Amino acid sequence: MSDIFVEKFRGLVPLYLGEPWQEADGIDQADLDSIFAELRIAVPRALQEFFNTLGNCEELMEAYYYFWDPEELEVEDGYLLFLEDEDESYTWGMRADQADVPDPIVWRRNNRTGEWVNEEGTFSEFVFDMLDWVFNDDEGDDD
Repeated sequence: MSDIFVEKFRGLVPLYLGEPWQEADGIDQADLDSIFAELRIAVPRALQEFFNTLGNCEELMEAYYYFWDPEELEVEDGYLLFLEDEDESYTWGMRADQADVPDPIVWRRNNRTGEWVNEEGTFSEFVFDMLDWVFNDDEGDDD
């Protein structure tokens, strides 16, 4: 099985942290397989490769919003949850029945109302856009 997203995810470390990607930034695939088997959940390829590449990189995993550790993943309301904001007002997930889709669409839940909204982008698009927003947010604020 070839890696689809690994190189792009690896590129986030030098892009935003100014240092080369290291193997220690990720979580070993065998460990991930064991965790997902224990949790009895199916995890889409993009999310697996994200953890495999960046799962131990706190600077990116906790950049403004908080990606859940693999052990914390859960399925709720038919969605595989993977991220929340610091106030726990919103949680992001992907439809659990889409686990066989390599890069599924991301949805956001308002935790107060329980309403889910389509983010209109795949997991990989969401990650790249979110980190770009987080790390480049202060550009132009001096106006």
